Amino acid sequence: MNATTDLVIRPAERADVPAIAALFAADALGGHGDTTDVAARPLYEAAFERISASPNDALYVAELGGEVVGTFQTTIIVSMTGRGAATMRIEAVQTREDLRGRRIGERMIRFAIDKAKEAGAANVHLTSNLTRVDAHRFYKRLGFAQSHAGFKLKL
Repeated sequence: MNATTDLVIRPAERADVPAIAALFAADALGGHGDTTDVAARPLYEAAFERISASPNDALYVAELGGEVVGTFQTTIIVSMTGRGAATMRIEAVQTREDLRGRRIGERMIRFAIDKAKEAGAANVHLTSNLTRVDAHRFYKRLGFAQSHAGFKLKL
C-alpha cells in the first residue's frame, strides 16, 4: 500500500466519528482530553452534527486501505479586513503517528489549500501548539510563514 497513491481524502461521515476521536486520543501532545471511551461518543457525535450543519465548516478524513489515518477541519471566515476577504482556517490536523513521514499530512494540507482556492479565499491560516516543533517545520516546508502570535483564553 502506497500512501501517496492510495490515499483518499473525503468528507467525514458519522461512521468515522470513533476513528477521528481515536486519532485525537492517541495524540500525546494535544492535551485536549480526547478519549476513545464510548461514554464520550455522544459529545463527539454532537460536534460532528454541528460541523456538518454549518455552511462554512467541513470535516475531512484521510483514508488508506479503508482505514481512517488522518483528519482535519476547515472553516471559511469572512472578515471586514482585506475588503471583505475570505480566509480558510485549517484546524485539528492529525495524522496517525505510525504513518507520519509518508506525506499523508502534506496531501491533507494541499487538499485544504485547493478547497480554499475554490472558495475564493485570500489566505489560509492555521495554528499549531508551540510544542509541535516537527509540525512547524512541516508547515514551513509547505510554504506557510509564521507571521502572528496566537492567544487563547480557556473558558
